[in-house]
Amino acid sequence: MTVRTRTPTLVDAARPATHPLLWDAALILAAGTLMALFARLTIPLPFVPITGQTLGLLLIGALLGSRRGALAMLAYLAEGIAGLPVFAGGTSAWTPTAFGPVILGTSAGYLWSYPFAAFAVGFLAEHGWDRSFWRSALAMLAGEAVVYAIALPWLAHFPLIGARNAVRFGLLPFVAGDTVKLLIAAAVLPSGWRFLTMLRRGRGSLG
Repeated sequence: MTVRTRTPTLVDAARPATHPLLWDAALILAAGTLMALFARLTIPLPFVPITGQTLGLLLIGALLGSRRGALAMLAYLAEGIAGLPVFAGGTSAWTPTAFGPVILGTSAGYLWSYPFAAFAVGFLAEHGWDRSFWRSALAMLAGEAVVYAIALPWLAHFPLIGARNAVRFGLLPFVAGDTVKLLIAAAVLPSGWRFLTMLRRGRGSLG
């Protein structure tokens, strides 16, 4: 029985790090900024808004890998807890909502799921799942499944929502949008690998 070793992520293959610790720190901090930009893409809904955060989460997990992806999401959460307006709609962790501050409100389960989801997507990417469209799609689906596995029980614990409404308001409105985000993320990664391969071949022919 053979054990498959981890493969480089796309960002590592594109630019091998000469100073790994500085490279990792830069990627993690950049990912937090990227998530804040994705969070600005928002469609308001009654309990939980549709945002671009899931797309950012999937891409960051696949590009950075399991550990750095999870750390990037923790850094993103830390930015919000520090009071920076990095969450959906330019809110911070302490922005008040009808169900308390954001970090404890109806969106909190989604936010706290991000490190776990990024780890899952990154782990699969490290094992070659980001090289083809369909395997990338499965990796992204796994990441989204982790998000809802944590977010829906959290949403259901609010007395005014409950389990039935958690699915109704916390899952069903997002299926179409999440499918589109999943397909976009699944297309970006294999395309990136193909572009990198073509670029290397071009450099080889010039050399």
